[in-house]
Parts: sequence; structure tokens; C-alpha cells
Amino acid sequence: MGSQVQEELTVLVTGFQPFRSEYPINPSWEIARSLPEYLPPLRVKDPNSRYAVNIPPVRILVHPEPIRVNYKVVRELVPTLWEETYLGRKIDVVIHIGMAGPRLMYQIESRGHRTGYKSLDVDGSHLDELDGNRDENWIWHNLPDVLKTDLNVQNIWERWQQHSSNDMDLRISDDAGRYLCDFIYYSSLATCYKQGKERKVIFFHVPADSSEAVIKQGQEVAVNLIRSIVESEVAKKQKDIHSPFATMCRKATCNTCHKVTWWGCGSHIPSVLDSVPENDWCTCEPKVERDGKQYPPMAKSPN
Repeated sequence: MGSQVQEELTVLVTGFQPFRSEYPINPSWEIARSLPEYLPPLRVKDPNSRYAVNIPPVRILVHPEPIRVNYKVVRELVPTLWEETYLGRKIDVVIHIGMAGPRLMYQIESRGHRTGYKSLDVDGSHLDELDGNRDENWIWHNLPDVLKTDLNVQNIWERWQQHSSNDMDLRISDDAGRYLCDFIYYSSLATCYKQGKERKVIFFHVPADSSEAVIKQGQEVAVNLIRSIVESEVAKKQKDIHSPFATMCRKATCNTCHKVTWWGCGSHIPSVLDSVPENDWCTCEPKVERDGKQYPPMAKSPN
């Protein structure tokens, strides 16, 4: 993550408005707005656990209102979440919460999808009406059809299981549903991708049940998820400090055009590439802008 281990980290959480008549209350928002301002300390911690890691204070910043289940609203909102600061704070991780079906299970989504959105939003609008003919001016032109989070989903899930009771049905999913849940997830992933940032975002699906007991359970599961994400990221950073593959930017070879590009945190691209002749730069899209200059996209691996 961008912050030092000793510094406060900020996790931004969003939820949705209701959108189906049979579910007049959207539990995603009820869970989001019930979250504490700070991640509470663990009551019991096993220092010998292979998952043990010390984490800094974690502020939980909830988007101030539920998001309308509308393609245009989501498209306009998401880039503002990833500006340098949001509500005056630097955001380290974003968690989008959405409602799934009636089954009492909780899922974290590993990826978002660019296309395949056939359903109308709550206002009767189709995504195609917003995207037009999808030419080179399309906001997602030349982006991958599937984008994955840069969070370690498997490691997060393992930690999440450790922090939760044995009767909790916690899962990893690779299909967020091709509706507004998938759409907001891909929108966040794509915004980070275009900005050359690490994609520190995840989508969290919760049951449709909005009863008081299930909302309380969902809040506990969400708190455990936030803790698991932060632990996973802090553990990764501590490992990277002693690793030759630390995330500071360095030269890399593009896996597609096999020309020179960069890999890492995205903050030092000019110092990495300005000494390389531009004819040798990766020619893939989309470009990343730094200090008013266009640079190639990040390599898929540090290679």
C-alpha cells in the first residue's frame, strides 16, 4: 500500500440503493453505513499463527450516501473515488459492497468485466446508450475485457476464514454478475489501470436478507474482511521490503510487443523511461500520463 506501516490507513467502502421491488432495503448500504469509524482491535490474537501481522490504525471511510443503481451515475462517480484525495483523505483500498441473492453466503469477487451488460439499470437505461458505438473515444477503448484486482484474493480469503466463525459461508467468485455490481467493480479497476495505479479494490457480495440479525452478521463479516485485506497488504509490503521485487518502478519488457516499459508502483515512471529512446518504448494502449507526458502501460509482470 502507499502508506507506511506505522501510519493510519484508509479503507473506502461503498454500498448501493435498493433496486428490486422484492428487496426494498439494500443490505449492502445497511452494512456499509453500520461500519465503525476505525477497525476495532482483535480481542484474541495468536502470535504463532502464520497469519499473524501487526497492522496500523485503519480508518473506515464510508461513502456518504448509497449509490444509485444507474450506469451513468456509477461511471461519473467512480473516478472521483480515485483522485489524489477523497473527502480529504488518501485512499489505500476501496471495497464496493453489493447485494447478491437470498442464500446466506458472502463472496469476494476476483475480477470485473468490460462487456456483457444486457440488463437495464433502475432507471430503465441500457449501458449501450451510454457507450455509443465504442470507437476510439470510448472510455474503455483498448482496455482488457477482464481486469483482476491486485489484492491477493486467495490470501485475503484464508485470513478472512481465520477471523470468522466456522459456520460462515465465505467464498471467492470470478463472476460479479454483469450488472451494476460488476460494472462498478470494473469501473474502479479500469480507473486504476488507466492511471497506472495498483488496483487495490475488491467487490464484496452480501446476502439479500435485510433483517436486523443478518445485517449485524454482515457488519461483522465486513469488519473481518477489512482486517484480512489490511493484514494481507501489510504482510506483502513487509515481505517486499526484503525482496528484489520491491514495488518501486523499474524497467520491464512488455509481454505483448516485447518493447521497454515499466513495472511497479507507478510513481517513478519518468525516472525509469526518460533515459530510454521513445522508439524503444512499448506501443500498447492505454497510455499512462505523468507530468503531462504519455507513457506506456505497466507490464503484466516484473520479468
